[in-house]
This record gives sequence, structure tokens and C-alpha cells, in this order.
Amino acid sequence: MTTKLKAKKYRTPQAIPEPAAKAAAPSPAPQAKPKPKLAEVRPNEPILPTVDEQGETPDIGPRPTPPKAPAAAPDGAIDAIRKEGLTGRQLRMARRTAQRHNIPATSDFDAVRLLREQGIDPFQRSNMLATTGPGEGQALAKIDKVQLPQTVADKETLPSTETDDPAARRATEIEAIQRDIVRRRQKRMTLLGVRLAFFVGLPALICGYYFYNIATPMYATKSSFLIQQNESQALAGGGGGLGGLIGGGPAITDSIAVQGYLTSAAAMRRLNEDIGFKTHFSGDEIDPLTRLGEDATDQAAYKIYKKNVKIGYDPTEGIINMEVIAASPEASENFSKALIGYAEEQVSDLTLRLREDQMSGARESFQEAEEKRQQALERVVALQQDLKIVDPIGENAAILGQISGLEAEMSVLNQRLDVQLANRRPNAAKVNGLQLQIRTKTGEIQRLRSQLTDDTSSSESIATKTAQLRVAEADYETRNLMLQTALQSLETSREAADRQARYLAQSIPPVAPDEPTYPRKFENTILAFLIFGGIYLMMSLTASILREQV
Repeated sequence: MTTKLKAKKYRTPQAIPEPAAKAAAPSPAPQAKPKPKLAEVRPNEPILPTVDEQGETPDIGPRPTPPKAPAAAPDGAIDAIRKEGLTGRQLRMARRTAQRHNIPATSDFDAVRLLREQGIDPFQRSNMLATTGPGEGQALAKIDKVQLPQTVADKETLPSTETDDPAARRATEIEAIQRDIVRRRQKRMTLLGVRLAFFVGLPALICGYYFYNIATPMYATKSSFLIQQNESQALAGGGGGLGGLIGGGPAITDSIAVQGYLTSAAAMRRLNEDIGFKTHFSGDEIDPLTRLGEDATDQAAYKIYKKNVKIGYDPTEGIINMEVIAASPEASENFSKALIGYAEEQVSDLTLRLREDQMSGARESFQEAEEKRQQALERVVALQQDLKIVDPIGENAAILGQISGLEAEMSVLNQRLDVQLANRRPNAAKVNGLQLQIRTKTGEIQRLRSQLTDDTSSSESIATKTAQLRVAEADYETRNLMLQTALQSLETSREAADRQARYLAQSIPPVAPDEPTYPRKFENTILAFLIFGGIYLMMSLTASILREQV
């Protein structure tokens, strides 16, 4: 009676063909505790290390050493078994059978030798099926080949049915892979060089040829100017701190406004009317890419104007930097001077309305006060002509003086008359003469007083005319004071308007250059190369991403 051996179930993903048994299976050995299975490897198919794209073999780490064999096998027996041409499956079956029988073996061939020495056929199917369960034999028969790495102590003991050296074959295959990688890399580099030459090098070469041989030399005239304000306003508003910042605000605004005007189409049209901007850039000496057509529109000319007139404003210093480019030094200098003149006019026009608004009210008030004073003066003159006196107060004083004199004479005459009448026998002739003189003096006094107070004729009295004259003179004095006040207000407005004035000062006047400034041949060629290189890189990345997605 035989007892079936108990072993661990061994399953592989694929089934392998069932080999023919070469010898009858002897009675199985007594049951023994199986040892852990070792990793198998197909002897006739050596595992090659992975080779990366650079042709290098990565380090896979040290291999674990197998357990030491109890005794060295004779070389002749191992060579004889190796020459039998056993398959990898048969060798693995022999190794498993040796493990089930607790037979230590250093290799698959050694396992075959040891099993044969103990009288066990390692290739008999019955031995394999006897160690499995009732339903496991059929599944075990379908086990396929599995290539698992096997750790061995000596490279020489690897099972192989081939007569050549596996290491040499592996080195040959690695060398072939490396040559293929190098060949593919060279092909890719060649294609990359062709694409770079066509899409980057050729356009950059064409641009360099244009800059060196076709492009027209351009001359650039540089100048700088700034907008200043009245010193009184600068001292009042720019004393320091926040006041200085507020005081510099209008100047900054005017500078930005002037910069905008000089870069506008209006400045281009005015420059074309005054100097002939279109005519200069339509000449035959200008290269075709820069030249204006004969019937070029203002919009096309304005594009050329923006490319050749460069204006920048520095807010920290308040300076406007201008660069004017033309085909000749004289034209560049003339364009620059004309634009500076336009800037001066623009600066003056910016504050003209503000100054006019400040002056208009004061000027109207002054004119009105002057007119009313003139009317008051004319009224005074008319009254003086009517009274035929220049100074009514003086005239009244003179009349009063005459009346006083006549009254004094009448007092003397009355005294003399009283003396004559006091005589017993007055002289009638003297008395009559004195009485006549007294009557005469009295009538004169009455006449003079009537001139002052009485209205004896159709014309007004002297007192009435004098009062009118005094009123007219007072009105004249009032109008004169109002005129002085209006004049003072006018002067104040004029000072305020002067403080609002802006002035353009040239820090760097335009000077004609003596050598061409543009084009910068080498810099422009390098820039074109970089631009085309960037475009090619973007297109390559885009194509790679699309190809990856597809």
C-alpha cells in the first residue's frame, strides 16, 4: 500500500503541454515535509536586463545566493544530463519532485541526477498527479510555462539547451539594441536639424540679408524738453511735502497731454503740410518695406509716423524724451524742431482758456467802472460850463466876501450920514450923497445875495446849481474809487493768469546725427532668430500635445 505525498498546491497562469514520460514511475517515497519552493527560470531562455534609451543597462541589484549543497556533484554526470536536451518544463518538474522528496539540489540538472540515483523518475506524470488532490491533477496538467528568475550560486550552472554562451548572446543583443537606439537618435537629430534649418535658420538668414543689404540706413535725432510753470506758483505750491506734489500736478498733466498730441494723427498731418512727411518717406531711396506708396493715405502715413517718432515721458523727472527717425540727418533734425514748435504752441493753448476766463471778468468790471467814471466827469464839466464857474465853492466864497465888503462900506456910510444928520444945519448935498451911496450899496448887497439864494430868472439859482455840481463831483469821486478797485482786481487776475502759464524748456536740443542709427543689423538678426525659434518651439509643443491626445 502506497501513501500519497502531501505537497503545496502550485499554480501558474498558463497551462503547459504535458511531456511524455521517459520512464516508469517507481513507488513514491514516504511522505515528507516539503521545503519552500525556489524561483524557477527557463534555462534555454536567459533573462536579459532592460536597456534604456541611452543604451545603458540599469543595475538590478545583487542576486540572492541559493542554499549550499551538501556535496558537490560530479561534472561528468551534470554534463551528461545537460547534453540530453531536457526542456525547461522537465527541469522545473525535476526540481519540484526533488523538493517534495526533501532532496537538496543545487540546480535543476543536479535535481535530475539525485532523483535518478534514488530510483525516482522525475519526468513521470503519475508522480506529479499522485501528490495532488482528486480534482487538481487535471488543472496541474494545464500549467503553462512561467518564466521566473532563479537565483544560483554559480553562473555556470544555469540550465540551457544551447551550446553558445548566454552572456555573450546577451551582450550581443544589448549591443544591437544600443546600435538601434543610436541609429534612431541620429535619425531624429537629423530630422530635427533639417526642421530647424528650414523653419528657423532660413527665415533668420533672410532677415539678416534684408538688414545688411536691403534696409535703408535711418538717422535718429534725440531731444529732451520739459514743461515748466511760473516761479511764483512753483514757490507757492511746491514748497515741499504734499504741497510740492500738488504743485507739480498740472505740469504732469500738461506733459502727458503734449505727449499725446505729438503722437497723434493731427501732428502728423501738420508736419506733412509744413515739411512734407509723406514726400520724404515716398522717395526711391527708401527700401520697399518702409516706403510709402505714391497715393498713400493718411492712415498708412500715420503708421510710418508712429514707427519713426518715439516719445516717452519720465514722470520722476518730468522730462519728455523724443526720438525722430528719418532717411537723412537734415530731415530728422527738421522734423524734430518742427515737433518741438508744435509742442510749445500746444502748451500755450492748454492754459490760454483758463487765463482768458480769469481775465475776462476783471477786464469787464474795469471797463464798466471806467465808463461810469467818464459819465460822472462829463456831468461835472457840463454843470461847470452852465454855471460858468470852475469852483462853485470858491465862487460862493467870493460873493460872500463882496457882500461882507459892501456891508462894511455901508456901515461907514451910515456912520457918516449919522454925523451929518447930527448937525444942526446938515449939508444937504452931503446927506443926499451919503444916502445915495447907502442905497446903492444896499441894492448891490441884495443883488449878490439873490444870486446865492433867490430864483430871479428862468435859470436855476447858484445854490441849486452848486448843489447839483457838488452831487456830480461826489459821484465822480465814487466812480473814481470804483475804477481804482476794478484796476486792482484786474492786476490781481493778471497775476493769477501769469501763474497759470506754462513754458517749454529744452534740456537737450535736437542735433543731426553723423552716422546711421538704424537698422541695428546684428541685434535685429539675433532677435529674428530667437523669434522664429520661439515660434517653432510653440508649434512643436502644440503638435506633440495633439499627437499625444490623438
